[in-house]
Amino acid sequence: MNKLQALSQKSRFSILIITTLFFSACSETPERFFDIAILNTNMINDFASADLARHINDETKEYPDIPSSKKKGDEAAVSLNNKILYLEQSLDKVKKLSASGEEEKEIKALSQQLYELVIPVYKNEYLAYAKLCDSKGSQTAKDEIIKSIDEKYGARFEQHFNALMEKGKVYAQKHNIQVNWGQ
Repeated sequence: MNKLQALSQKSRFSILIITTLFFSACSETPERFFDIAILNTNMINDFASADLARHINDETKEYPDIPSSKKKGDEAAVSLNNKILYLEQSLDKVKKLSASGEEEKEIKALSQQLYELVIPVYKNEYLAYAKLCDSKGSQTAKDEIIKSIDEKYGARFEQHFNALMEKGKVYAQKHNIQVNWGQ
């Protein structure tokens, strides 16, 4: 009977350890949560801006005196597709975050909404812009696409982005996460 009780206690102890490890592995540290939900959005902080348009167009620049700058004609689209893949992976990570409190749930929702706003625009309007850049399309057509993106999505993006950053600042301060907010 003592062996059975001892085995039972060992089993309970083992189950307790496994359960503890499982739950600790499922929850992120505040730093990891912050990195995934907030810090990764740095990749899209130039959304609906002239800077992003210029960056995409710069992918197509060739320099006559630099032979290695010769382009194949798809550099802007390839670069943008890589960014889209990164953003989709980031969104997937956000969706998988475990948000324990109300604050984390709000941050997770804001981050997810932000990615869900921009990814379709990257896949459609910005990809069309990149292809126009790659094909050396007219500047007027390129300007129209960028203006349209700004008019349709700029204000909404800025609202979502700023809301996330404000929540992020409070969250970082509360959890003593050192962040340079571009100041």
